[in-house]
Amino acid sequence: MEKVWPNKKSSVASLVVVANEISRIAEGVSLKGDLSSRNDVRLDGCIEGVVYSQGRVVVGENAVIKGSVICSNIDLWGQVEGDLYASEVLVLKSSAKVNGGIHTNKIQVEMGARIDGTCEMIEKEGFDKYVSTIVKTPIPARSQSED
Repeated sequence: MEKVWPNKKSSVASLVVVANEISRIAEGVSLKGDLSSRNDVRLDGCIEGVVYSQGRVVVGENAVIKGSVICSNIDLWGQVEGDLYASEVLVLKSSAKVNGGIHTNKIQVEMGARIDGTCEMIEKEGFDKYVSTIVKTPIPARSQSED
């Protein structure tokens, strides 16, 4: 996903397009099944299944994920019962609860975060192996209008 920031040549409309590229599961929504996105994902509801994003995944404070989360960066405030895979950085906020394995290149843990599981530091090759093994729902192809 290309980031567009305001400058003399960009407009507010450009910023709206970027904001609309974030996939969101709102609080009060329950989803059973796998979710795959090429864009960033914000999760505030309950999800049972694999969450895969080519971007960042933000798990809100009231979110409950029962399954794996696989992406480049994870910011976790909520609860995950499953494994976390981040090719770059995993940030566990003070309210985060993880019951499962952590596989990441870099990790930041705030005081108060709870981890009940293992932690493995991985490189890009290890992450790619996990993706090919775990992700069963491919990223949707780009439409002609997105190119």
